[in-house]
Amino acid sequence: MKRLLLLLLALMLPILGIVAWGLSTAMRDPVVRRLTIHMRDWPARAAPMRVVLISDLHVAGPETTPSRLARIVGQVNALRPDLVLIAGDVEQDRWISTRLYEAEEATAPLARLRARYGVVAVLGNHDYERCSKTELPPWLEKRGITVLRNEAVRLGALTVAGADDLYHGKYRQRRLDDAARALPGPTVVLSHTPDIAPTLPARYPLVLAGHTHCGQIALPLIGPITASSHYGLRYVCGLIREPGRNVLVTAGIGTSGVPLRIGAVPDFWLLTFDGAAR
Repeated sequence: MKRLLLLLLALMLPILGIVAWGLSTAMRDPVVRRLTIHMRDWPARAAPMRVVLISDLHVAGPETTPSRLARIVGQVNALRPDLVLIAGDVEQDRWISTRLYEAEEATAPLARLRARYGVVAVLGNHDYERCSKTELPPWLEKRGITVLRNEAVRLGALTVAGADDLYHGKYRQRRLDDAARALPGPTVVLSHTPDIAPTLPARYPLVLAGHTHCGQIALPLIGPITASSHYGLRYVCGLIREPGRNVLVTAGIGTSGVPLRIGAVPDFWLLTFDGAAR
């Protein structure tokens, strides 16, 4: 019996160590990734714009409490962005949590975001309930955040076209396209999932998205197991260059399924848009 207990202990210790490591990674401050994007149709006299892309907040315990989100808001503000884009999944819907937060409490730290042209958000699949309803938009708007649901807005030199959630059948490509075409200037598409990229008209050179968590669990030598995408690992993480279009996918802040991250650290992106020729 003693040998059996020692064997079980020997088996459990590595598992507990991996869980502790995964939880610690999920709770760490996000990495800031930086990229300069040269837009061919950038207005000649327009100054460069600093844009933060953040996604998948998934506010829930134990890893992403409102206090952790407040620290991340401070991290974003310290970069002095001209614009902040939130690519959906502010809320959380999972069984393995120490606490789930209502929309009022989950969105409260976002009111302290500061950017010259404001904050723009789209909704993700976790922001909708199983009956395909959401209570999130009024709370985001109360925090001073513009919510785009197949709509577009011009902010400085940049037009942002925001797609509603694909997985709950809320995405309307024609409505999004009509809204974007009505506004001048270079246009980027903000979507929770990168899965809309292959079906977009060619006039949109850049899609900004989240949803995949960069796999969330990326095993050594094997890599990510899944990207929760209809396209497999095609859009799993980072900058994906395709003919005529780039897709940028952030790892996000929180987690889904289990509150662990292994091999896929939290991140957000600081993007500098300009018109420099390359």
